[in-house]
Amino acid sequence: MAKIAVENTLTDVKQYLESQGHQVVAMNEANIAGCDCCVVSGQDINLMGMADMLTKASVINAQGMTAEEVLEAVNRNIQR
Repeated sequence: MAKIAVENTLTDVKQYLESQGHQVVAMNEANIAGCDCCVVSGQDINLMGMADMLTKASVINAQGMTAEEVLEAVNRNIQR
């Protein structure tokens, strides 16, 4: 299965992805380099409009999504 970095605030999503067989790691600079995708809460807004690219992995904004919907998005992204 896929290696997925998940933001610490998304505990339910993390547990669900693990229960479905995915390898889930904490989202930090050291971990995301080898990930297939990253899941963020969408709570942090980039007010400065600046972004540093740390990975080529897909980023999934889980704001307003159920854990099941996040899993579907992860599966779509890793099949590309």
